[in-house]
Amino acid sequence: MPLLRKALRVSNRSMLAFIFFFSFSSSCLYFIYVAPGIDYPEGNNSSDCVAQTTMYLPENFTYSPYQPCPEKLPYMRGLIDVNMSEISFDEIQQLFSKDLDIKPGGHWKPNDCKPRWKVAILIPFRNRHEHLPIFFRHLIPMLQKQRLEFAFYVVEQTGTQPFNRAMLFNVGFKEAMKDAVWDCIIFHDVDHLPENDRNYYGCGEMPRHFAAKLDKYMYILPYNEFFGGVSGLTVEQFKKINGFPNAFWGWGGEDDDLWNRVHYAGYNVTRPEGDLGKYKSIPHHHRGEVQFLGRQNARYSNAQYPKVKRKDTRVQIHQAGYPQITELLVPDFGI
Repeated sequence: MPLLRKALRVSNRSMLAFIFFFSFSSSCLYFIYVAPGIDYPEGNNSSDCVAQTTMYLPENFTYSPYQPCPEKLPYMRGLIDVNMSEISFDEIQQLFSKDLDIKPGGHWKPNDCKPRWKVAILIPFRNRHEHLPIFFRHLIPMLQKQRLEFAFYVVEQTGTQPFNRAMLFNVGFKEAMKDAVWDCIIFHDVDHLPENDRNYYGCGEMPRHFAAKLDKYMYILPYNEFFGGVSGLTVEQFKKINGFPNAFWGWGGEDDDLWNRVHYAGYNVTRPEGDLGKYKSIPHHHRGEVQFLGRQNARYSNAQYPKVKRKDTRVQIHQAGYPQITELLVPDFGI
């Protein structure tokens, strides 16, 4: 009898241990695959479960078309080659023509899992025809690896007025929202190329500054409030901050204003950990355009901005497949 009681005690302990480890492992798998929007910093080993979530999934991971795509995928290997050699649009067309999943507008979405974010990438543009095909060649494969649904919107300013990057973003946002239902907006300079495919182009609870370390700044953040190059906000966040300012004609200043708007609305800005936010810049010159350098005073407001005359609005499908929004912008500060 004493031997039987001892055996039962051992059996009960084994069963409890089995239940504990099964529940623990199931919880870890949940956080890896299902839990939405969890952003774990790299190298956090505070517990076995959290350490597991920082790992990128193995090559033989089985996807489900009914589950959200994980944020840390086996295809995301880290450093990627940045090829800035020139390429024509015809070559780009040929390069991606075999991918039948790429729709007009460069619209692509995964079919092996549900995209966690639907991302509209807005590109302000003027006289950078040599940069666009380089940009597409680099960014499309990276976004496909990240299993995001995405499309590109190239917003081109015509006329002789100084370049107004911020207003082009506002125009692009309105046009993109007419085109499809997006929940994440990436504001992306055409000459910025990410160096790491683990720099995940999804949005989060806070606005995101993706291009934290630029080669032209020696990979050092120029100042803490710097918010230029590549940034991302959810549709809700962008509406809450009332968009970009329309008043900045020339190069520079609008990003500092955006930083102020973000904080005025009660948000903070997040950045990629470590070297994930490294970018290379395609060399170019601003061709004598007016430059506003340094930090700018806040212009945030819940009121409407100065009205802008938008002439000759045309949405065209370029030969490479992306929507090209052509705008003639004329400032009207009398209102």
